[in-house]
Amino acid sequence: MYALFFVLAIPLLGGAILAFTGHRDFARNINVVFSLGTFIAACVLTAQIISDGPILVWDKQFFIDPLNVFLVTLTCFVGFTTAIFSRPYMRIEQDHGKMTPTRMRLYHSMYQLFNFTMLLGLTTNNLGIVWVSMEAATLTTVLLVSVYRTAASLEAAWKYFILCGVGIAQALFGTVLLYMAAEKVLGPESATLLWTSLNAIKGQLDPSIITLAFAFLLIGYGTKVGMVPLHSWLPDAHAEGPTPVSAVLSGLLLNMAMYAVLRCKVLTDGALHSPMAGQLMMGFGLLSLVVAAFFLSRQKDVKRMFSYSSIEHMGLITFAFGMGGSIANFAGLLHMTVHSLIKSAVFFTVGHATQKAGTQVMSEIRGLIKINPTVGWGLMLSVMAVLGMPPFGVFASEFLILTTAMREQPWSTPFLLISLGVAFASILVRVLPMVFGETSLKPLLHPPALVPVFVHIGMGLVLGLYIPPYLNGWYVQAAMMLGG
Repeated sequence: MYALFFVLAIPLLGGAILAFTGHRDFARNINVVFSLGTFIAACVLTAQIISDGPILVWDKQFFIDPLNVFLVTLTCFVGFTTAIFSRPYMRIEQDHGKMTPTRMRLYHSMYQLFNFTMLLGLTTNNLGIVWVSMEAATLTTVLLVSVYRTAASLEAAWKYFILCGVGIAQALFGTVLLYMAAEKVLGPESATLLWTSLNAIKGQLDPSIITLAFAFLLIGYGTKVGMVPLHSWLPDAHAEGPTPVSAVLSGLLLNMAMYAVLRCKVLTDGALHSPMAGQLMMGFGLLSLVVAAFFLSRQKDVKRMFSYSSIEHMGLITFAFGMGGSIANFAGLLHMTVHSLIKSAVFFTVGHATQKAGTQVMSEIRGLIKINPTVGWGLMLSVMAVLGMPPFGVFASEFLILTTAMREQPWSTPFLLISLGVAFASILVRVLPMVFGETSLKPLLHPPALVPVFVHIGMGLVLGLYIPPYLNGWYVQAAMMLGG
């Protein structure tokens, strides 16, 4: 499968090349070229899956189906647009003295390796390799978060490393338990961690072992998702790292961790024939949503505020998948897509705004509409989209989740409505002065890369009005595979 080979090989090669040339002026363009090549390869892979169906390749170690192929394409697309955004952004950071040649080389090489680790985790059929790729993604993003080498960024990176290291250790123990359960069915010589093999025998797996395994896997991968109370690394990592890193953390890494949880949930549901896994996910999802919504009202740093918004949205997605069923799963997949697109657009505009103001404190950022109208309108539109205003896609997915919860889990409706209302008010009351307030700042020196912002917003708008048939087909098939 040549397309899959290029999806994995291009970012890996890009990381190797940029490790030596990432400090040169042309490295920003090389980073974009490699990201574009990965995206094109992902599109070819997607076309092949649409025409031929799911595939198992390379000794069954890699498996592509409707559940992960759209996440692969989404990851490559956001990785490409973020690389475009980072060109002028990192040039300004270099002009301000924040980025030395060594740091630029580290940033560009780790950016490509981060993309590789995410794509490896999404495409592999081996749950052991999923764990390895998640750990590798942690290590690359630790280096990206700490790239400024300030006291605050180093502290955030260590906090991220320690908390996610503890979480990933729990996921490792859960993976070992999965192997134990498979060994009891397949025997020591045939025991495997291939998801397709486990899925074929999930009804024969020991319920006691699988129950314990899922608990550890949910805690471990849930740390990377940003579930409360395992979330405290996420606001610091967003606030102290470069803005392109914030965009890919919120838009991509959280999705990858959620994907790992979903694969494990399918096995658990088949082994237990009970809603235990879904109930745990609903509980953690609702807790994350409620806590993040009320923490939003206390934030002063703009990037920290939108990091709590990511926790809120991932909580809602976790709750939707916990409910299960075709509609809730469809809504969860749609919400993953539009949140990745819109939240990355939010961080793109926030990045330019904070660079011009010289601060991330919201009370000191004013009049973006006068400094640069496209930045101001880009932030305003992306914020309205991420808050779930119609007709954007976030509104459509939230509406589906809410109506399904009202029918199937009515007890949760007040928590959902109050949390979403608090989040809406907390963010809007701070963003309006940032966009329309009075300012004495001069226009931006370098024209910002705002094409990705409006492309993302436009796609979020389209998904709220019309889902293309091929994309709808992915969602329907993936939702059926997730069951519930």
